[in-house]
Amino acid sequence: MKKHIVCLLLIVSFLANATSKDSLARANQFKKYYLLLDEDDCDACGCSASGGSMGFASMLNTNFVGVRYFNQNYQSTDGLYSNSSWYEENFNTVQIWARIPVVKNVQISVLVPYHFHSRQTENGEQKISGIGDITALAMYRLYQTHKDSTYLVHTLQIGAGIKAPTGKFNETNSGNVNPSYQVGTGSWDYLVATEYVIKRKKLGFNAMLNYVFKTQNQKFYRFGDQFNYAGTLFYLYEKNAFSIAPQIGFAGEVYENNEQHKQIVRDTAGDILFGKFGFEVGKNKFSFGANVMLPINQNLTGGRVEANYRWSINLNYSL
Repeated sequence: MKKHIVCLLLIVSFLANATSKDSLARANQFKKYYLLLDEDDCDACGCSASGGSMGFASMLNTNFVGVRYFNQNYQSTDGLYSNSSWYEENFNTVQIWARIPVVKNVQISVLVPYHFHSRQTENGEQKISGIGDITALAMYRLYQTHKDSTYLVHTLQIGAGIKAPTGKFNETNSGNVNPSYQVGTGSWDYLVATEYVIKRKKLGFNAMLNYVFKTQNQKFYRFGDQFNYAGTLFYLYEKNAFSIAPQIGFAGEVYENNEQHKQIVRDTAGDILFGKFGFEVGKNKFSFGANVMLPINQNLTGGRVEANYRWSINLNYSL
């Protein structure tokens, strides 16, 4: 995973140098694209799911408070035999989320999730529910162009955050085929992030990288570190108080192996690449958004877990 950290730092350095060549127009609240942090506290296959790669901020609202629901659908098998049965898993999350300005160029995003997950087993349906791990992320706007006459506009942000172990970790579930069938990791985790947006009139592209450092919980279990990346092409249409922003792109997640008592847990590493599309519409201070993600390529838990799809909806009020 060290190579991913090196790549992240190199890309941040490259983007910072690139932005010094252009200048940027000031925009109103429906022209600022922040598309922050895809997957902030989502461990492999949905644990404490904030929806890895589903996003950490609204497309249209610079500062807001809102509610979001998202669903992640998987299937898993123990893989003991070639004809072993596959069972469906559904991860559901309702979030209260907000993004609040603190001082000039600094904003804090907060996620408070409630999870209610279910899965089929050979013994019937299992369900778990409860408040998840609360996450806070501070983003600093390192650079933005500032002249209206520029051909391309740029914004570069960097940030760091923390995830508190407010969700319950069930040690029994960690021994299952999908160890991420949890409502919390039980650990304090830390993340770093960077985001770059380049825009020409109404068309733009957003690039995002973030890395989550996981720690060992009180049950001596540690989920593997996680690297996330995404690229999103968007178009902004505005008329009077109405705005709409369709988007299309990709998102990827890479997971290290989990550990128990500092010993590697086999077949818990993995990676997945999604294609994604969606939209957000806004009028006055309210906005509504929807997103769908479909897997393009994946290798999760040695092939014993497969992602089928993810989708989300959100309703926000601009501050």
